[in-house]
Parts: sequence; C-alpha cells; structure tokens
Amino acid sequence: MKSRAIFLDRDGTVSFEVGYINHLDRLRVMPRSVEAVRCINEAGFRAVVVTNQSGVARGYFEEPLLEKAHDSLRRQLAAGGAHVDGIYYCPHHPREGEPPLRQDCTCRKPSTGMLERAAKDLGIQLSGSYMVGDTMVDMRTARNAGLCGVLVLTGYGRGQFEHHSHRWPFQPDHIAEDLRAAVSWIFSRESIDLP
Repeated sequence: MKSRAIFLDRDGTVSFEVGYINHLDRLRVMPRSVEAVRCINEAGFRAVVVTNQSGVARGYFEEPLLEKAHDSLRRQLAAGGAHVDGIYYCPHHPREGEPPLRQDCTCRKPSTGMLERAAKDLGIQLSGSYMVGDTMVDMRTARNAGLCGVLVLTGYGRGQFEHHSHRWPFQPDHIAEDLRAAVSWIFSRESIDLP
C-alpha cells in the first residue's frame, strides 16, 4: 500500500531563509520545524524535502557542498527525534550557467519532476498528499501535482502574501504561521490527533 506524503520546501519552510547557502553554518533548521517533522513521522506520512537549488547552475556552490548541507539538515532534525524520508533538489536554471545545468528541466518547481521521482522511489501516492512552502512557486507545484498546498508565513511567505496575493491566479488551500501550524491544520483536516 502506498503512503501519502507531506512535501516540504527547504529554505524558508524547514530551515531559515538566508539566501544561497554557500557555507554549512548558514543552514539552520527552525525550532518548530523539528517538532513538525517529528509529528509527520509519527502520524505515518512521508516527510520529503523538495528544493530548487539553482545556485549549483549559477556557480555559487557545487553539489558536494549541497550534499553536506543536506547531511547537516538530517543531523539537526535527528537531534530532535525527527527525520525526512528523502531530499530531492533541482540544480538547474533555465537561463544561467552552462549546459547541462542550464536547461529547461522537468524537476525545477513549479514543475513536478521532484515529486514524481520521490513518489516512485518512496512508494508515495500523490493523490491526497500535501505541499508546504513559503512561495507561490510551491503553491503552483502543489496545484500542478494535484496536491493540497499550504503557504507558510515564514521565509518569503509573509511578504509574498501581504504584497502579492491580490495578483495570484489562485489562493493557497490554507495559510499557516509556520510549518508546525501547517502540520496542525493538515492533521485537523485529516482528523488525526497530534502525536
């Protein structure tokens, strides 16, 4: 039987938004994110990070540093008793860098390639899954994949919502203060008691 997932944007959703992470010290998980991911784990959803990382294509950092950053993310979550089932990233950019990193790919959000790959790798049923992120790009990704999209007001979320939401072609399914509040709303929608 396939599992459902709560897909998570990385920067601004799980970890603080600090711009391009070109040094490991810059990746810091938000405190309530650890609790949120632990709740996802305990409720039986898959927790999967999907993140655009065009800094690779732009030459700001190389993939080995990105892998180390994701190892740091896993360690920070593990210290609070939480884990992610997978981390998927898109290193491409459609206009910058050199091929093959400069390309119109199917993995860069709002395309759904990362979610589809995770679904195949991890046995995830996309129907009934969720996407949580801090940008309209994340909400478009949710819509393109047929997921319920929750916008968090951390990272770029508050600014995007307050200054741009009147121009959005559609509104998120829900708006939450942070990842922990997003998970709480998802669980209430699912009639799941918080662990």
